[in-house]
Amino acid sequence: MELSQSAKTSVAGSSWFAVRVKTTHEKRVTSLLDHQGYEWLLPLYRCRRRWSDRIRQVELPVFPGYVFCRFVPCARVSILKTSGVLGIAGSGLIPTPVDDQEIAAIQRVVKSRFSISPHPFLRAGRRVRIESGSLCGLEGLVTEVRRDRLILSVHLLQRSVAVEIDEAWVSPL
Repeated sequence: MELSQSAKTSVAGSSWFAVRVKTTHEKRVTSLLDHQGYEWLLPLYRCRRRWSDRIRQVELPVFPGYVFCRFVPCARVSILKTSGVLGIAGSGLIPTPVDDQEIAAIQRVVKSRFSISPHPFLRAGRRVRIESGSLCGLEGLVTEVRRDRLILSVHLLQRSVAVEIDEAWVSPL
């Protein structure tokens, strides 16, 4: 796992924003943002990919399709004109800043050198499929998210059975 980030100094009044980019263009966009003088953050993780003739270790973005960038909201036009940028996450045309504490947490996790990988965001009310364990293949509804477990309601025989499972075992539908 590696972290790529420019070493530019932040401008007063600037905030972090999630910039939507074309998939697989994240590294190219960060290079262009760096060239323009912006501070950016692209957390990466390592994984093995198989091609027809070889297996290779590659670095992929933890948040595919997004690059974090620090800028002043009124200067967003130059970001939007950058090749590969699709938009800035927000409400309508108004970009929504990412909390500095969330960016600091991401940076801290990456610097820790623990093995990390992307995982879908699960919340109560979401339908999921169990991908591992003895209940593999069953579908259910997340009824509660605890610190390290999910409470999943599985509908069998017109009844609901609550089962506590590891969130790594499920994938969203």
